[in-house]
Amino acid sequence: MNETTATPKPSRPLDRSLYSVDDEGLEFMKAQTGIQDTEELKEHVIAVQEEAYAIFPYNCIRKFGFINLKLSRLPAYKQLLTVGKERKGAIFLDIGCCFGNDLRKAIHDGFPVENVVASDLHPEFWQLGHKLFKSTPETFKVPFIPGDAFNTAHLEPVPPFYSPPDTPAPNLSTLTSLNPLRGHVSAVHASAFFHLFNEEQQFYLARALAGLLSPEPGSILLGVHGGRQEKGYRTETGLHSPTSVARGHPMFCHSPESWAELWDGQIFKKGTVKVNAFLHETERKDLTDMPGIVPGAKFYVLVWSVTRL
Repeated sequence: MNETTATPKPSRPLDRSLYSVDDEGLEFMKAQTGIQDTEELKEHVIAVQEEAYAIFPYNCIRKFGFINLKLSRLPAYKQLLTVGKERKGAIFLDIGCCFGNDLRKAIHDGFPVENVVASDLHPEFWQLGHKLFKSTPETFKVPFIPGDAFNTAHLEPVPPFYSPPDTPAPNLSTLTSLNPLRGHVSAVHASAFFHLFNEEQQFYLARALAGLLSPEPGSILLGVHGGRQEKGYRTETGLHSPTSVARGHPMFCHSPESWAELWDGQIFKKGTVKVNAFLHETERKDLTDMPGIVPGAKFYVLVWSVTRL
């Protein structure tokens, strides 16, 4: 299994009218880029978006999902920052990081930069992150580990750790895969990631990420992605919509209940983790007038965290 197949042709062209950034995202972008003029910043973001969409036409790129921060809005975000500040050597992994905006925000808010590591299938996105935020590998030294999460040479699933690993924590700057991190990661962020895959693949990814997590109480996985009130395919977009055709099937979504059952009892031993998961209804202007959308359809994201007890 691969994270993606060959780069598909975009199902829909880019649309500048979808550009929207809230106050928190705008202030963060201004602070990070040094661009204070709102219109100049917009043109800068759109220029990077166009390059990124040509690399792989993810819908989150088309709808400018990368400029409105995800991680810092999660209920468990403060818990992540606390782990970073209070646990010596706490490692934070952002997987499926794209441009790295969320990990940059965590570093801005106090997570030690020397303990942060990023990974994505597309190294070009990480490079565009430097362009977006006007940084360089020298000025922003977070290690980036490119790789396919379904390639065992990069990330091989192992059972969760219930006692400290025998191996020492690796030097993040020397990593060439995520495997040496097994049992050493205090926090894993994975947003807009799981919903790219079917149910079987999501189970595989959950096992793989669980094997990276430290057994120390308070260690956490957290994120947000497409969800449904009942587990199953997001047929609300229609079987023949451009997104369904590009993926080969509609998006597979867990419900809060099925997501909790997955982690507490299937991935981890029952009772060894605390799972928080809920749905948040979201407005999807990017889907307006898209062929196949069921009239009156409602769309939700699943907001979640998994904490070791």
